[in-house]
Amino acid sequence: MKLLALLSVTLVGLAAIWPQNRAVDPQKNAASGEKPAAVGQAPASRKTSAAPNPSDLAIERGAKWLASVQGSDGGWGQDGGDPSYVRKNVPLESNGNDVANTAIAALALLRAGNQYKPNVERAVAFILQRVEASPAEGLLITDSNQHTQVQRKLGPFIDTFVASMVLAQVDGTLPKLNARIRSGLEKCVGKIERNQTTDGSWNTGGGWAPILGTSLASRSLDAAQQKGVKVNQSVIARADAYTLKSQKERDSTGDGRGLGAGRGAVGATESVTLMSVSAGVGLYQDAQALEQLSRTKESQQKNAKEIADINGRLSDPRFVEGYGSIGGEEFFSYLNIGDSLRRLGGKEWSDWHSKITAKILKLQNEDGTWAGQHCITGRVAVTSAAIMNLTTDIAD
Repeated sequence: MKLLALLSVTLVGLAAIWPQNRAVDPQKNAASGEKPAAVGQAPASRKTSAAPNPSDLAIERGAKWLASVQGSDGGWGQDGGDPSYVRKNVPLESNGNDVANTAIAALALLRAGNQYKPNVERAVAFILQRVEASPAEGLLITDSNQHTQVQRKLGPFIDTFVASMVLAQVDGTLPKLNARIRSGLEKCVGKIERNQTTDGSWNTGGGWAPILGTSLASRSLDAAQQKGVKVNQSVIARADAYTLKSQKERDSTGDGRGLGAGRGAVGATESVTLMSVSAGVGLYQDAQALEQLSRTKESQQKNAKEIADINGRLSDPRFVEGYGSIGGEEFFSYLNIGDSLRRLGGKEWSDWHSKITAKILKLQNEDGTWAGQHCITGRVAVTSAAIMNLTTDIAD
């Protein structure tokens, strides 16, 4: 228990970490008579409201901060794109800008509004340069800025997964870059397909919470497929089988054993065992499973039992708290859960979004950022994940 307490204060999304274009819920529109907002714009009711919506104000402050600290090369690092923005007394695990933080920030700005399109274009150009220079084989798309905070927590190949999600998101929307975007997306998809592990996951290479890496890998393939990219269906089937098997094992033991923390996080077998039976790992696993098992009406019906079991656990506040403090992993897990429950609808969705929105608004810093309390603490990734959580209700 002392070890867990220590880890809670020393260790840390996407969902696509995973955003889709901002749009109004069609059902909500039908009920209100409100016209859908254009992609990247807030609903009309939010724009004309006499009293500004607290979520919109928080999103605006966070997005403005992200845009203000974008590097001259179009990228972001752990705490911004410029060394002057590094927080005092917070050691960085890498220097310079990297693909993962850049992709996560781009995904958030895509949701924040059309005014950030220039920032997104610069970020996409940054990402494409790395993707195009990477070898066809292997999962890596960058040979620089290794061992970043996000890589140490979500696995060394997280850059490839979130880069693929961004490219799928912007595919067909940026005329000057469209050909390069589709080529880069197809390259990332091929790398992800060829490097799936035999159990159907992408829990490879170490990391504190590789299950979230697997979640993003699977989501990136789904996003690419929705944009018309050919995706190997056997890869999708193996990923689905892995998730179902993992959930059955979790439900049989009640602790999610063996599916959470990677050995690269702490290096001691006994420490990994302790961490893997803790609440946080169970939250990460359930978030990944709920998102993957609820993507279509068919999968919702097929996996009704597993979805109901997860919903039952989500009603427990202690389970939702994860490790008792909120790190980047919790923010990204909340995003998976929010995207899933929105598809499913009902009281579970409305209760969840209201609860998580209130929690996230309370955690915003005076400068408009959010920072994790453990593990993934960097302001870029956590601010981006917070923005995506706050916009789940108006995402496609």
